Amino acid sequence: MKEISDREEQYLSIVNDILEHDEFMKTKDIMHHGMNRYDHSVRVSYYSYKLSKMLKLDYRGAARAGLLHDFFLVDNEALNIKEKLATLVNHPKYAVAYSSKFFELSDKEKDMILTHMFPIAITKVPKYMESWVVDTVDNAVSICEALYCRKGRFLKYANVMLIVILNYLKF
Repeated sequence: MKEISDREEQYLSIVNDILEHDEFMKTKDIMHHGMNRYDHSVRVSYYSYKLSKMLKLDYRGAARAGLLHDFFLVDNEALNIKEKLATLVNHPKYAVAYSSKFFELSDKEKDMILTHMFPIAITKVPKYMESWVVDTVDNAVSICEALYCRKGRFLKYANVMLIVILNYLKF
């Protein structure tokens, strides 16, 4: 992701084991919001990290959970509408189960992943502030990506807007 520069060594040191994991790399081949799931997850992770750091929350957990929030290898494009709706509601559980096979997750990280679809998937209300951050960031990133797929270059400008806001807030 171009927004992550070398000055973000701390962020990369937190998530690099996930970014370089063979199973996680497979998400590059799965379409998500008209893009790929890997790039979507990196955006959610990075902005969750930045916002959590600014708010003096568990930015390490938010970065890792943000990266793993959609970590499952079902390709939604291959599903019928009924299966897509079931996946929409259930994929947080899939992501926790799949992530747990490869990475150690704290209870807080599991909550961040399980509740990132609130209120669409009202199976569980976010328990931690970091869970609210990941949920909110995922919503914002998803909207930007959906608009990009329909409007062409919107994502480029949305990323620039997010970077300007983050820099203005000094985090």
